[in-house]
Amino acid sequence: MDLNLNRTDYLQVGVTSQKTMKLLPASKRRATQKVVIGDHDGVVMCFGMKKGEAVAVFKTLPGQKIARLELGGVLNTPQEKIFIAAGSEIRGFTKRGKQFLSFETNLTESIKAMHISGSDLFLSASYIYNHYCDCKDQHYYLSGDKINDVICLPVERVPCITPVLACQDRVLRVLQGSDVMYEVEVPGPPTVLALHNGNGGDSGEDLVFGTSDGKLGLVQISTSKPMHKWEIRNEKKRGGILCVDSFDIVGDGVKDLLVGRDDGMVEVYSFDNANEPVLRFDQTLSESVTSIQGGCVGRDGYDEIVVSTYSGWVTGMTTEPVHKESGPGEELKINQEMQNKIASLRSELEHLQYKVLQEREKYQQSSQSSKAKSAVPSFSINDKFTLNKDDASYSLILEVQTAIDNVLIQSDVPIDLLDVDKNSAVVSFSSCDSESNDNFLLATYRCQANTTRLELKIRSIEGQYGTLQAYVTPRIQPKTCQVHQYQIKPLSLHQRTHLIDHERPMNTLTLTGQFSFAEIHSWVFFCLPEVPEKPPAGECVTFYFQNTFLDTQLETTYRKGEGVFKSDNISTISILKDVLSKEATKRKISLNISYEINEVSVKHTLKLIHPKLEYQLLLAKKVQLIDALKELQVHEGNTNFLIPEYRCILEEADHLQEEYKKQPAHLERLYGMITDLFIDKFKFKGINVKTKVPLLLEILDSYDQNALIAFFDAS
Repeated sequence: MDLNLNRTDYLQVGVTSQKTMKLLPASKRRATQKVVIGDHDGVVMCFGMKKGEAVAVFKTLPGQKIARLELGGVLNTPQEKIFIAAGSEIRGFTKRGKQFLSFETNLTESIKAMHISGSDLFLSASYIYNHYCDCKDQHYYLSGDKINDVICLPVERVPCITPVLACQDRVLRVLQGSDVMYEVEVPGPPTVLALHNGNGGDSGEDLVFGTSDGKLGLVQISTSKPMHKWEIRNEKKRGGILCVDSFDIVGDGVKDLLVGRDDGMVEVYSFDNANEPVLRFDQTLSESVTSIQGGCVGRDGYDEIVVSTYSGWVTGMTTEPVHKESGPGEELKINQEMQNKIASLRSELEHLQYKVLQEREKYQQSSQSSKAKSAVPSFSINDKFTLNKDDASYSLILEVQTAIDNVLIQSDVPIDLLDVDKNSAVVSFSSCDSESNDNFLLATYRCQANTTRLELKIRSIEGQYGTLQAYVTPRIQPKTCQVHQYQIKPLSLHQRTHLIDHERPMNTLTLTGQFSFAEIHSWVFFCLPEVPEKPPAGECVTFYFQNTFLDTQLETTYRKGEGVFKSDNISTISILKDVLSKEATKRKISLNISYEINEVSVKHTLKLIHPKLEYQLLLAKKVQLIDALKELQVHEGNTNFLIPEYRCILEEADHLQEEYKKQPAHLERLYGMITDLFIDKFKFKGINVKTKVPLLLEILDSYDQNALIAFFDAS
């Protein structure tokens, strides 16, 4: 059965955060439901649909930005009490809008995530988790990394209260009281948690998780050990997951999984006989989907998916057909209703256009007077700067609540801008004088009309670190611009992992000196991505990292007065040595540096680079042959005379050229890494081999793995 959903926009509120829109329970099956939503202006609005129009049930006064909105109530009764988290306060409202609760928590940070179960309230700020029962403090936990979401297994179905935290370091932490019962590793930083089927599935222990890199999975949280049931890899390279819900939109009696992503993608997954998810429907909106719910809002008897977007649109995707087949009288009635709606919208649009014209003239007149004052209009930007493991590149996503005019990208470190298929903006590059003002990149993206979201991809070079700046100018008057800064770290292509291969040949760097645990943590945070900003609890910490480009690894263990860094790549150790000694010198801290170099690690690293280098050389060779082969094809009229290898190149010409275009400077990057490895190997021996680099490049041009290894050994 095909799923056909028709889109309808209900209304727009202010900018919204993740999980801030809910549908109130229906009075009877498939009856229309009220929608309640909270925004960054601090306004909670509840509305329902009457005769195709959104009618407000209640609307609160503005206040602090609303970070979360949840429904609650007595267990096993309709959950129709509305709870919002704003700053460090929890407020409760009845479905009619009467406030019955104002609870100021003892959290020093703003609340980021919330879950409600009966009289139990589970809250988390950036690093702190708190459990309250009847507004009394019960349990507390300080997480080692940022908490993105919190949930609790249904207390009416499992024997004990089991909260689960989704943490940025790719771990779900399952708690018992104030202690971690165990940790569950997931394939990406988890951003959202939800009970499977809305009730935890058959066992009550099934949790659905979504990650910031677009993966989706189901894990069973049992008292002994977790069990991964299924996982959907993000093979289509779609956005990160912000919200999920369970609802039978297909109408087959089995609840489907509704998913909203930060690139505007809405997906519906049904379950096959083996309980594996199958994609049944997807549709793209123009901005990120912050909340998603299944229910009935527009008209009785027609199920729909209701979503809220970043800029505050509440949109329905309904099963109600656009055109109904009915008798002549009813058809006329529907047409008349539609005509009235169109006439009403036209009238409202004309009134708004007239009002805008009046205000613009008023502003122009006031700006010409001697006492003129011009206020800078404020606007909200939702940004995300993340490392992609698949292609070792960074994604910079900029989303603005209004249309973007242009974005200027400036970098004081060498980076490559990669093509993004979804990006329709026109890019132009300006010449830079990197020697005099450390300006390596200056690029302008000019956006098409009504573009509110821009995605860029960059690739950095490890060892070269600095700042990337984005100057965002929206289409508003008077012209204004916001600057956002992003740090390119010295080991920017390294990603946190929880398991490494301890059998690899490792090089070791050891630092000792009069530094505190907080100081050495700040140095590691400066060098590596995905390190928590605050020092973890305890006296000693170990982090594992993997290089997303080369698959080499790094182990960092440090405490007060000592830091030990182990890697199978000498260049990683060399970068750490240079940066850490520079940071210590800035703070006037004397360091004792010692290192152990494993010669076998060089050959090991070259073997890791080999398949990538061989592939890129072959790709470059094939692309160089395409033009000549096409000329031969035109001249001869066919390709029968060509050997199969050349015929294959012609058949795949478009694909090869597209792949080559997508990876600018890829070959040069690999050459650079091998050159750095060669220089770093001998640098630790106190030998300068920069004069031998031209000879190394000659060997690379006529690449042979054995010849390259022999050159490294002989030099």
